[in-house]
Amino acid sequence: MEQFLQLTNDILDQLFAYGPFWIYAFLFLSSFIENIFPPIPGDFITVAGGALAASGRLNIFAVFLLVYAGGILSMMLIYYLGRSQGRDFFLKKNYKIFSRDDILRLDDWFQKKGAVLLIFNRFIVGVRAVIALVAGISRYSPVRKFIFVSISFWIFNGLLLFSSYLFVINFETVYYYLRLYEKIAWPIIIAIAVIIVIFKIRKAKLNER
Repeated sequence: MEQFLQLTNDILDQLFAYGPFWIYAFLFLSSFIENIFPPIPGDFITVAGGALAASGRLNIFAVFLLVYAGGILSMMLIYYLGRSQGRDFFLKKNYKIFSRDDILRLDDWFQKKGAVLLIFNRFIVGVRAVIALVAGISRYSPVRKFIFVSISFWIFNGLLLFSSYLFVINFETVYYYLRLYEKIAWPIIIAIAVIIVIFKIRKAKLNER
């Protein structure tokens, strides 16, 4: 674990050689791109930003605002794409990934539970862009959409940053308990494995008789 931490520290030192501006820009861009291209590990990068803030290398409020700004900007752009292209356009296209039935089903959900979908939007992996697009197609109120998605981002990103911040500040305590857990857990796991093996051997011998 010490080697991993040292490697991480070395990488961060190299990044900071270009100045904190580029780290802030990277946080913003990763949050922006994540909603358009989900494989981008935006949450991990947000956690890294919180850890850097806890170590005093970044400002926690700047990290929070930039991650939020990147995320909400991409979500609103996707929303306006759906709103400007219109419902008929996507229904006629009937894409395989985003079919006519998918649109009608999600549209129905939006008419009934749009606020709930948007508030929990940030907590749903992989379909955030779809939800934003359907909100636009359904011509859901842009003001309500902005407010509900903002609440979702504030809660989710706040939890990520707060957790990583606390982890770094209390790292020695957390590390101590992790090591203690390893010392206790591994003997128990080995003991259970040995018991299972002995039980299976005895059962096999009984079946042979």
